[in-house]
Amino acid sequence: MHMRGFSRKFSKKRGLPPGTIVHTGEDRNRKVLITVMDYNDKKIDETKLATMEKCNRFENGSTVTWINIDGVHDTKIIEDFGKYMSIHPLVLEDIASTDQRPKVEDFEEYVFVVVKMFYYVEREKKMKSEQLSIILKKNCIITFQEEQGDVFDMLRERIRKDKGSIRKKRTDYLLYSILDAVIDNYFVVLERFGLDMEDLELDLTKKPSTKTLMKIHSLKHDIIFVRKAVWPLREVVNTLIRNESKLMQPTTMRYMRDLYDHSIQVIDNIEALRDITSSMVEVYLSSISNRMNEIMKVLTIISTIFIPLTFITGLYGMNFKFMPELEQVYGYPTVLVVMVILSISMYLYFRKKEWM
Repeated sequence: MHMRGFSRKFSKKRGLPPGTIVHTGEDRNRKVLITVMDYNDKKIDETKLATMEKCNRFENGSTVTWINIDGVHDTKIIEDFGKYMSIHPLVLEDIASTDQRPKVEDFEEYVFVVVKMFYYVEREKKMKSEQLSIILKKNCIITFQEEQGDVFDMLRERIRKDKGSIRKKRTDYLLYSILDAVIDNYFVVLERFGLDMEDLELDLTKKPSTKTLMKIHSLKHDIIFVRKAVWPLREVVNTLIRNESKLMQPTTMRYMRDLYDHSIQVIDNIEALRDITSSMVEVYLSSISNRMNEIMKVLTIISTIFIPLTFITGLYGMNFKFMPELEQVYGYPTVLVVMVILSISMYLYFRKKEWM
């Protein structure tokens, strides 16, 4: 993120009272999409809501409800959500502010979680990121995303087809499943980084250029950006494990501990990739230096060969009247032969010394 964009985003909130809902992400004109998955071990219903007015009816049901909201640029919908679901204004402010650090907060009646979601868009050949805000309540989970498109397609299919035990468990297990999908996709993004590194290593061994260096710096920037989001995630999962909230069941803790192990593994992989990118910059600089040395060596050898030749031609270029070789018939070809023999001798000498 450029510093100019950074300051512009946060200047929107300057002077406003705490709890003021201000969207600080990218400006979007797309309509907000509200989808609902309501299920238990026997049935599942999927619907779409036009407004947040009827969302509170899912709070006191016997089923598990996943309300997903694609788009946080419409602050009116976030405000309505807070009103109908009794959410603290500071939480609503954090949902609309899309540069939050990953964190978890316990409000007794609900748990608020913020993480970063990364995924690789193949057709655009670039990584995308967005803030994912999650509110865990007794019978429902509400997720807020910046735009449509996420990493939960497989999770939704598991719910629809009743694979595993997800339909038999409560909302805390759904929270685990959502975080697990986010962290699993970190591995996919890191694998893509690894493939890009292999291509860059080939470029470094063949013919590195300024374009190669730009690609290395771009990749390093992406890795640092992911690292910044993953490091706090470890603490988020650890807090959920130690949390004594009534919304978190003891049986879910073993899954959360596995999630913690995955987050540590992601961090280790990121650190390894960051070290590799740093070493790639060093390799690039070394290869450029070696190429420059090779060029200088060739030029030095050429100059060394021509130094005695230049001396001979300079000597015979003097316009003295009494130079005995000037009057000889074979003087000119003799000098040429001497110059050729001298050049060949020096070339063979350099080859024998392995200087070229």
